[in-house]
Amino acid sequence: MCTECGCGEANETHHDHGHSHTHDHDHAHRVVEVTQNVLAHNDHIAAHNREWLAARGVVAINLISSPGSGKTLLLEKTLEALNGKIKCAVITGDQQTDNDARRLAGKGAKICQIETKTSCHLNAEQVATALPETVEDGTQLLFIENVGNMVCPTAFDLGEHFKVALLSTPEGEDKPVKYPVLFATAKLALLTKMDLAEALGWDLKACRKYIQQVHPGMVTFGLSAKTGTGMESWFNYLESLV
Repeated sequence: MCTECGCGEANETHHDHGHSHTHDHDHAHRVVEVTQNVLAHNDHIAAHNREWLAARGVVAINLISSPGSGKTLLLEKTLEALNGKIKCAVITGDQQTDNDARRLAGKGAKICQIETKTSCHLNAEQVATALPETVEDGTQLLFIENVGNMVCPTAFDLGEHFKVALLSTPEGEDKPVKYPVLFATAKLALLTKMDLAEALGWDLKACRKYIQQVHPGMVTFGLSAKTGTGMESWFNYLESLV
């Protein structure tokens, strides 16, 4: 269960049927009120993060996807390719372990791991705390690798310039219409693990149709971090940002 946004909150069982409607209404009102307060506080800090980054000329990208979509491998290959060209930094979030930070170490970028414990997303306050130690002088790109989840991270502004949605071929083609908020609010969609598409019978045309249905005109890149196919377009796009 997310301790901030209340997702996964268990339904309460009511034995007094004569009062359940009132109780349910009051409970729902409290949940909405708490969620609104949490998001307002988060957005206030996110605005400061955005100002802090802008003052230093840093472009921040919030990577959001389900677990196992290939965010960390994508970042490994990206940091290797940009090393010596663009100074990068990474804030990576997981509920537990520093596995991702260890994978990204030694690739020319400052890395900060945040363990979110029971929360299913990063929040702006966690990012604010990490920024001074992660973003060194001269940093041009900050990648924020959010916790693997297509729902909760989408609601929390971290102060990034934009979101990038990742969708891997093993997940199927219809994730954009199942999780439309992410794809509607992200600036860019990366279709990952394209090396598996043929073996899986994955339909690129159908996936792009679903994406355009949710976000008309959305730019998409199909790529494979494992084989390198399509990665050059991603690297060129990042270079164009700075």
